[in-house]
Amino acid sequence: MTACIKISDLHKKFGDTTAVDGISFEIIRGESFGLLGPNGAGKTTTLNMLSGLLEPDSGSVEIEGLAGAAPARLRREIGAAPQSLSLYEEMTAEENLSFFGRLYGLSGKRLKERVGWALAFALLEDRKAERVKVFSGGMQRRLNMACALVHDPPLLLLDEPTVGVDPQSRNHIFESIEALKGEGRTIVYTTHYMEEAQRLCDRVAIIDQGKIMALDKVDRLIASHGGASVVEVTLAEPPADPAALPGKLTGSQLRVETSEPLKVVARIASSGVKILKLMVDQADLESVFLNLTGRRLRDQ
Repeated sequence: MTACIKISDLHKKFGDTTAVDGISFEIIRGESFGLLGPNGAGKTTTLNMLSGLLEPDSGSVEIEGLAGAAPARLRREIGAAPQSLSLYEEMTAEENLSFFGRLYGLSGKRLKERVGWALAFALLEDRKAERVKVFSGGMQRRLNMACALVHDPPLLLLDEPTVGVDPQSRNHIFESIEALKGEGRTIVYTTHYMEEAQRLCDRVAIIDQGKIMALDKVDRLIASHGGASVVEVTLAEPPADPAALPGKLTGSQLRVETSEPLKVVARIASSGVKILKLMVDQADLESVFLNLTGRRLRDQ
């Protein structure tokens, strides 16, 4: 498989603050690649160096084999949706899309077609003539993403695209990204929500304090760093033969740490005991982050 993006030993400081501290990774063409970490981890700085908005202090960025600042031809192949909304509030949705389309060289019939597509993508066809300043946060997020896509780029850089949006807009953004992924586009997705990375990304780099702590497919990260799953059961009464049950029994409470929670639940259920309450806490990317850093991702 061909690498679309190659980052090698990238460093960036702002004064005395190290934002990115020697990270390296490759992204395969057509892959959805996640940068998962708390606010301030270095995700946005990395994306800004990828797009050419920032120059690295050292290290290199290659996109399609070209190093350094991307030429105009290559920049037209990139669609970037920044975390800070890149919209003109006094302009309408349609005017924003037309403006960004023209920046990327679109005109005439092609521009009109792509603006129409982008309005439909953002679910804003019936609001196209309204000024952006009256839009909800979710509508602005959807339009922000549509502006990044209006020129039909094969490479998308999406920086926290669901921050501050309502559940309906969030689900629409998820479904849109899954559709874009299905079209074979390369997607770089930053987030501090582990469920987003788990759902949308083929591979995930766990980033914290400017360093990549681990990088792999989601299931492999969980298997390598997530730790055991925990099955907790409340029994109606203590069993006649406690030895027949797995795990530690304290009174009527049974707790089992396991890598195969479904098999443990099946074994308990077949032992003849009456279960009042069952809870399975499976390892996930939150567990991975906690085990790698000693801190919870959601607390950052």
